Amino acid sequence: MDPPAQTEVCKAQTLEELVAILHQLFAGEKVNVAEVQSVMDSYESHPEEWAHFAQFDQFRYTRNLVDKGNGKFNLMILSWGEGHGSSIHDHMDSHCFMKILQGNLKETLFEWPGKKGCGEMVKKSERVLRENQCAYISDCIGLHRVENPSHTETAVSLHLYSPPFETCHAFDQRTGHKQKVKMTFYSQFGERTPYAASVSQENN
Repeated sequence: MDPPAQTEVCKAQTLEELVAILHQLFAGEKVNVAEVQSVMDSYESHPEEWAHFAQFDQFRYTRNLVDKGNGKFNLMILSWGEGHGSSIHDHMDSHCFMKILQGNLKETLFEWPGKKGCGEMVKKSERVLRENQCAYISDCIGLHRVENPSHTETAVSLHLYSPPFETCHAFDQRTGHKQKVKMTFYSQFGERTPYAASVSQENN
C-alpha cells in the first residue's frame, strides 16, 4: 500500500455511505491505509443501521458478513457476548481495520513466537478500545487477541480485511505453537448461514 497522502477523504455519515466510499477506495490496485482508517474513523455508530447484522451466539463471538467488497475486501460485524474473546491469531498478510460500534474491546498485542515456536509468547501491549475508536493491525505489527472484558455488557465491532482470507493461524499463548484454522461466517448479509458452515474453529 502507498504511504499516507495528504488528500481529503469523504466522511461517512451512514453505514451505507461507508460501504460506498470503501468501494471507491479499493477500486484500484493500490490502497492507502491512512485513507481507509480515516473513513472508518469518520463513521459514527448508529445501531439502527447495523443491528440486523449483529447476530449473537450464546457460547462464542460471531463473524457476520456485511459486504464482499468486489473481492478486494471483506467487511463484517463481529458480535461479542459477555466475556467472549478470540484466540491469539495472525491475519495472513492482510490489512485489518477494527472499529468499535458498541461497548469496549480489549486488544492484546503479542510478538511473533520464535522459529521453534516454543515457550511463553511475549506480550507487547494491551489497550481497551471504546465505542467509535478505530484500530489497525497487520502481521508486520504482530499478533493479537481481542476480547470483550465485560461480563455484563455485549460488544459489537466492524472489521475490514484486505485482501479477504478464509484461514488463519491460532497460537497457544503458553507454547507458541500454531495451528491453521478455518474462518466462517455466522451470517451473511443479515441471513443466518447453515450451522455446519458457520462454526469457526478460530472461535474455539
